[in-house]
Amino acid sequence: MDFSFILDPYYLGILLQGLGMTLALAILSVIFGTLLGFIPAWLRLSKNKVLKFIGTAYVEIIRGTPLLVQVLLIYAVVQLPVTLFLGMDLSSFIPGMIALLVNSSAYVSEVIRGGILSVDKGQSEAALSLGLSKGQTMRKIILPQAIKNIIPALGNEFVTMIKETSIFMYLGIAELMYSAVIVRSQTYLVKETYIVVAVMYFMLTFPTAKLMAYFERRLKKSDAK
Repeated sequence: MDFSFILDPYYLGILLQGLGMTLALAILSVIFGTLLGFIPAWLRLSKNKVLKFIGTAYVEIIRGTPLLVQVLLIYAVVQLPVTLFLGMDLSSFIPGMIALLVNSSAYVSEVIRGGILSVDKGQSEAALSLGLSKGQTMRKIILPQAIKNIIPALGNEFVTMIKETSIFMYLGIAELMYSAVIVRSQTYLVKETYIVVAVMYFMLTFPTAKLMAYFERRLKKSDAK
């Protein structure tokens, strides 16, 4: 096997650029996916049957269809003129980002809902009996405890999103897999290129998983005190 291309600044630059784009896409999808995820989570926790049905339908449809189909469907629906920004075609990036946010929000909403439901109902009843409103109870009593359960799961979602961004290759967005295709097509080193890319993905996901496990242990220790 020939891995000499990794020492070439040109090919290394292409791969590192793709790595940066992959990381940026994963961070954006988790941050904004989490914000959007509160909406279906709130709908599913609602006692209103219509709202609950809408939230449930949204989550089940998104989770029941492949991300690739969602990306291609939204790309077909959201037709944008070609606009270049820092060499990136926004007519592909924006629909792809929308699809990733929609997908992430459905999964994150279940994480949020699970975190809220994990808080004992007695605390909510006690807060209400003390005169707190439902909003105050949620904001001051429920959410602070639920977040402890949500954070580790969000870390897993971040790891998942790092890998899922490879789907952007089909839209021509220069993330890591797209960069790998460029390097492979120019060097004709197929196995070597994909081995290097697999290592780069692992370098992103493994430390993230370990970091989340560390935070989870710290949170459990604080609970035990």
